[in-house]
Amino acid sequence: MQAAAKHMTPVSLVLGGKNPCYVDKSCDLSVAAHRIAWARFINAGQNSLAPEYVLCHLDIRDSLIHELEMSIHEFYGKNPQDSQHYGRMASLDQYRRVKNFLSCGQVVLGGQTVERERYIAPTVLIDVKESDPIMKQEILGPVLPILTVESLEEAIQFINKGDRPLAVYVYSNSPQVISEVMHNTSSGSFCSNDSMVQSLYTRLPCGGIGNSGVGQYGGKFSFDAFSHSRACLLRNTAIECVTYLRYPPYAEKQLRLMQWATSISRTSNWCRIL
Repeated sequence: MQAAAKHMTPVSLVLGGKNPCYVDKSCDLSVAAHRIAWARFINAGQNSLAPEYVLCHLDIRDSLIHELEMSIHEFYGKNPQDSQHYGRMASLDQYRRVKNFLSCGQVVLGGQTVERERYIAPTVLIDVKESDPIMKQEILGPVLPILTVESLEEAIQFINKGDRPLAVYVYSNSPQVISEVMHNTSSGSFCSNDSMVQSLYTRLPCGGIGNSGVGQYGGKFSFDAFSHSRACLLRNTAIECVTYLRYPPYAEKQLRLMQWATSISRTSNWCRIL
């Protein structure tokens, strides 16, 4: 942005962030776990649209963890290290950075690492504190913290305390819950009962807001991002007796006539006449 500013060039930036995922008591936990596990662990979690943490009520946390474990086993087998479908960290620096997050909270699933392979197992953490490093940085790795909240209102407050993310996710069978989260949070995108797939719809813009980015892309939005919408008005010299009203000196009658002409132009094809 700084480099482009020297030339007054507009930019589109995707900067990432902490994408929250609220799991409501009413949702189908098995389906939710499948979709969350897919989004969090595909490409070893190296996706800026992946859920960064889960918020749920304590009553369903253990059940959700169990379903996540079943999903991981279904996707990658009981030992994901041997799965050809499970990725590795892109670099050693990235591996070491993400590995340090495993010391936050308590590991309840996964946690195995192999440095020579840059391998980090699909990992779920609980008892993570809001002040822990994993909650202060974008993870970009196969680690999923689960935090508990007492209510939907508390979840929304928690989300809104942080920077506006690239995406907000909610899993619920209640249209009211989905609407509450959608209308009371701010993010680049929003998706209910799934994760990341909003970026596949070319009729939806993809991009961030605030610290998570600026501008939009995807489908026609990419074309618009690199295009300039030029306003063009082609007029002629006819009907000068009407347009003459704009010239001084002014009188009350002129003002009334101009107000009338303006109201007509806003509701009709008056501009074509002028």
